[in-house]
Amino acid sequence: MDKLQAMAAFVRVVEARSFTKAAQSLALPRSSVTTMIKNLETHLGTPLLHRSTRSLSLTDAGARYLQACQAILANIADAENDVTAAIQAPRGRVRVDMPGVVGRAIVVPRLVEFEARFPDVEVVLGLSDRPADLIYEGIDCAIRSGELADSTLVARGLGHLVWVTCASPQYLGRFGEPKSVEALSAHRVVNYLSNATGRPLDWRFRVDGENVSMALPSRYAVNETEAYLHCGLEGLGLIQLSALAASPYLRSGRLREVLADARCEPVQLSIVYPQARATAAVKAFVQWVLEISRPVLAE
Repeated sequence: MDKLQAMAAFVRVVEARSFTKAAQSLALPRSSVTTMIKNLETHLGTPLLHRSTRSLSLTDAGARYLQACQAILANIADAENDVTAAIQAPRGRVRVDMPGVVGRAIVVPRLVEFEARFPDVEVVLGLSDRPADLIYEGIDCAIRSGELADSTLVARGLGHLVWVTCASPQYLGRFGEPKSVEALSAHRVVNYLSNATGRPLDWRFRVDGENVSMALPSRYAVNETEAYLHCGLEGLGLIQLSALAASPYLRSGRLREVLADARCEPVQLSIVYPQARATAAVKAFVQWVLEISRPVLAE
């Protein structure tokens, strides 16, 4: 048994939460991955995974072994990257996934600078409100907002997104401005649909030091930030989105913020990547995104 290959397969199964997805990402037959994990468990003398028809979960021994495997594989990757970096500049392809608003506002306008610094790195940039599955889709790194559920990924904080509630002057001229969170029940809103659940996201505020979440009925609902923004610009109702997306229109006067005193707490923005994909090119891109993002995003 190749222990390093088996360790890598075990980590990938945990990251992908599936033998099938792990096998596809490793370009191996599913049976080979299954056999490697079984041989590893036999060698260690204990089960590493609880298996069912619908899910996988770690045993206590598996959780401890996962941490050890990740540390060993990370040390190997770092050693290889250090040697590579010493003899050549970062090169190769970096596949990235991020929310469209972050890409359009921060990353895309400065890609020419990245090219000038790292001419041998090719960037394949995916912009979407739907978070991609890094392991299954072969993504090298991604930008994510909010609490991170996958503890197997390396995460670096970029800053925070400030969320604002706003509307067009036309809407406010027709329906007036809400003076309190409670007054929203008498207003028209446009809801944003979660790409994960298909349901409208709650509207979030902070009132008298307390976090408040509320569901509001709406005539219109969309699941893409650019379309959501244009619903607000067209006067279809109040919208709630990041200041990063809204700021050009707030400055031009095409949108006006309301309930500014009830802004919800800022949301953490992070760049994440699987340690196994931490090539010199990926590390170069991650470090560059940190450099250009932190001055822009509220800390």
